[in-house]
Amino acid sequence: MPEDRLQKYQSLIEDLKLDLGDPAFDRIFKQRTADLSKPDQFLLKMEMSRLSQPVARFIDLRGQVAGQVKPYEYEGKQHFMDDLAIEVFEREVAKHGGYTLAVYESVMSTDNNYKVMQKQAKAREEEVEKDAVNHNYTKLVRFASYESRSEERMNYSIKITVELAKNRPKISASTSDISLSGAKIKLPTNQQVDPGQIISIRLVGLEQDFELGLKEGIQYEVVAVEPGTIEYNQVRLKRTFIEKNQGFDDFLNSFIHGNKRRYKINLDNTLDAVVCKGYEQYYLPRVCSLFVFISEKQKQLYPSMVLTNENNAHINYYFEDERKQSGLYSVFNQKRMQRLLALSGAVKEAICHVFTHSSQGRMYFYSAFDFELEEMQQLNDLFFAFGSQKESWRTFKVQLMPSHHEDAFIPLSLPASAGKNVEKLNKRPTPRVQGFIQDVKYLMLLTDIDNPSITERFQRLSYEQSLVNQLKKFGHGKSATPPPLEVVSLEYVNLRAHRRYLYKTNVVVHIDGQGTFNCVTRDFSVMGLQIECGQEMPLSKGDSIHLDLVDLQRLTKQHNLTNLRYEVMMVNKTKTIINLKVQKIGQLDHSAMGFFKALIENNKDKLVACDEAPKVPGLSLALRNMVTKSVCQFPLYLHKETSHNAVGAIGQGLYPTSLHHLLHSFSDNDDNTLDAKAIFPERFVEEKLTEILKTKSRQDKPLKYLVFIKFDPNQSSQHEAVGAQVIAHEEAIDSLYLYAKKALRNDLLFVYQLYVSKTGRPDMDYLANELRYVSHYAIHKAKDLEEALWSVTGVCDLIDVTEYVVRNMGFDAPLVTKMEEQKKRWLEANFKH
Repeated sequence: MPEDRLQKYQSLIEDLKLDLGDPAFDRIFKQRTADLSKPDQFLLKMEMSRLSQPVARFIDLRGQVAGQVKPYEYEGKQHFMDDLAIEVFEREVAKHGGYTLAVYESVMSTDNNYKVMQKQAKAREEEVEKDAVNHNYTKLVRFASYESRSEERMNYSIKITVELAKNRPKISASTSDISLSGAKIKLPTNQQVDPGQIISIRLVGLEQDFELGLKEGIQYEVVAVEPGTIEYNQVRLKRTFIEKNQGFDDFLNSFIHGNKRRYKINLDNTLDAVVCKGYEQYYLPRVCSLFVFISEKQKQLYPSMVLTNENNAHINYYFEDERKQSGLYSVFNQKRMQRLLALSGAVKEAICHVFTHSSQGRMYFYSAFDFELEEMQQLNDLFFAFGSQKESWRTFKVQLMPSHHEDAFIPLSLPASAGKNVEKLNKRPTPRVQGFIQDVKYLMLLTDIDNPSITERFQRLSYEQSLVNQLKKFGHGKSATPPPLEVVSLEYVNLRAHRRYLYKTNVVVHIDGQGTFNCVTRDFSVMGLQIECGQEMPLSKGDSIHLDLVDLQRLTKQHNLTNLRYEVMMVNKTKTIINLKVQKIGQLDHSAMGFFKALIENNKDKLVACDEAPKVPGLSLALRNMVTKSVCQFPLYLHKETSHNAVGAIGQGLYPTSLHHLLHSFSDNDDNTLDAKAIFPERFVEEKLTEILKTKSRQDKPLKYLVFIKFDPNQSSQHEAVGAQVIAHEEAIDSLYLYAKKALRNDLLFVYQLYVSKTGRPDMDYLANELRYVSHYAIHKAKDLEEALWSVTGVCDLIDVTEYVVRNMGFDAPLVTKMEEQKKRWLEANFKH
């Protein structure tokens, strides 16, 4: 069908339409279609003739466009068009020398035409459906990959001529977008240009209407050449400004600013930034690894700050001693930091085993790195057997990488010309914040990877009791003046369902079998209380208690405030501060809820909200940015589909993991998507995780699994090369012994610890400025972005624990070593960013 053949050349037709009405159109047409067959040339010539035919069609856009329609007269005939359509009509009439079919079609195809908008929306939906049907590709989000633009780019297609070198024939081309200092042009594929090449361009489409004063054209440098269609490549250019023509610069600035609503601002950069930031703001609050910032003073490295969230704060809490002083400085001392930095790889990785021992009311830390234990084989069994018996036994994955205080500033992805507030919002860290971060040299991640099955193996080891004193070499003393550690909470959207208020009143606590205790409240909300007691309370998380609000009961007869049932949500280390949540029985109302709701409603002007203002304003954001620039793990996002969850996106930071490399090795596209289906057993996400997450809330602890992935590098398809098995954290790893052994013999084996957290609502405040800018020019795109972010139901993190798990499953050491060497060779040969 001719229509089908024309569709194939739609891009060429759009470019030829730019030259319709030009006296030299026949010559231009021959140049542009020289590579086509005679029948196709004839077909295109007929299409151009059709578009050039004068018409007398009546244009009535009432009810068909988003703009305000008004009467418009042309050659004695009245039409009804909005301002945008009138501008298009007048421009096209001037170009074509009269009212032709090309003019009519341009007017009927403006971006605010309802039919056009509907067609574009349907095309987007079909593209999404097509992707879902054709392949299991998952979107790849590259963290911190967005950049700030100094100016706005406008989607604007005009005729240009390109001179690749002096005295060479000029090439006809067109622009895709343009800014003051750059442009993107569509250049025929038979014209070769290279990055760094200097070319000259004349904006002939503008010169027809304006006096530009640039007879020699404008000089540009080629930045990149991107494949486009069969006929054209997209060439990105930046100006050299060799002309030093302020008049032209002022004209172009004014032209873009005055026409950006008509021709649309290029939003690609800002859209990419919103997508990246949207996924980042979900990930960082749910990371289970503690972020430890290592500073250097007087050539000594020491932990200076930690960035905490709900999922990692327990690790920082673990390292506090009886004085509430952090022991991180003693465990990660100068000597060990130097050993870590001497390890190979961009990210230095090791395993650290830790336990604590109390003596005369003082807490002491004992720890050993894997590389230290390898050097003291005679103490291995003693250390593991003795330490693993302790309730405080932990195993941490340690990851160390460079960090720079310059990374603390990530400007908005908006051009300065986008508004007066952009420059105000793009503030660098304050001098006070700079004082905290200026000595930071490294970022260290601590992840608790302790596995119950492996700990049980350690506990079954035997040791000589008389040798226990030899463990002193793994002990850490206490400094009278330890280096200060700044604990910084990650600031993000407040997801509390109910606001807390500071209020002190007496409360009597009843604990079954333990007696009655007098305490006081510290704060309250409709759903809970925080109380402080003068003695250690015999309570643990999950316990149920009853309490009487004795003083508050005197204020009300309507509510019974005695024998109230609460659940313990958190107990501090000294067991004197308790967080409580109302414990309802079935659907019955809890009488305290009604009382506190009324109390808040009637006393809003008197109550003091418990707003947790940051100790150092701006420090949390600075550290957040520094972390974002150095992500070294495997973030993964679950999206809500019709009846189940599915893997919706994968994150990748500056340091890709071995799993990233594995998936990239099968990527047959431009690396903007990856096929993640094979890294989990079939239906694991869609069925098992979907059902479990339905029962979870955002406040619940992350789910933990071990993922065993086998990989046969000799297979060409990912489906045949990659297989996976998953077990829950509490399940015995022996159930996968045979699976792992077979993989060790025949394949490469990867073991990852998987954390799965239920998400809350997205932090739209973090994205507000960019979203507002996108909405201003393309509200449908802003809505699509918001819908995509609201569809995220779970955030996952995968941590490589292969060495820790495989070396403690009882396999022969030579078998493990052989596989590790094969894996190392494969990664080195196939390393791909």
